[in-house]
Amino acid sequence: METEKVVAEAEELPKAIVRRVVKDTLSRCSPEDSDINVHKDALLAFSESARIFIHYLSATANDICKESKRQTMNADDVFKALEDIEFPEFVGPLKVSLSEFKRKNGGKKVGSAQNKEVQKKRKTGGPSKKSGGKSTPKKGDTGEK
Repeated sequence: METEKVVAEAEELPKAIVRRVVKDTLSRCSPEDSDINVHKDALLAFSESARIFIHYLSATANDICKESKRQTMNADDVFKALEDIEFPEFVGPLKVSLSEFKRKNGGKKVGSAQNKEVQKKRKTGGPSKKSGGKSTPKKGDTGEK
């Protein structure tokens, strides 16, 4: 009987993304070797290492969240967890990356909320912004009551 631990498919990191991250990072480390090949076993080791790191970091951040008597984990919990597991050098770059992400994607939530509101009004038959509250006659309807 095999005693090897099998990872659930839902927990596996996408292989193509792991390969791209590894190759991009290695090409930045040694620009003269632009054509870098990475063995399948090495990619699997990177993927497993990243998965385990994510589990460890999320469990530590969850503990910090519970200590604060909260149920929702936030970015500050992750930053504190990185310091607790002795990776404080990741906090600065991660904060910069997060603020950059928020800056780029900040307006998307507002637009998305407005789109949902319009769709909701359309489903319920409420007035839309375009028609100014006036309903438009349906096909075959003369608009007379």
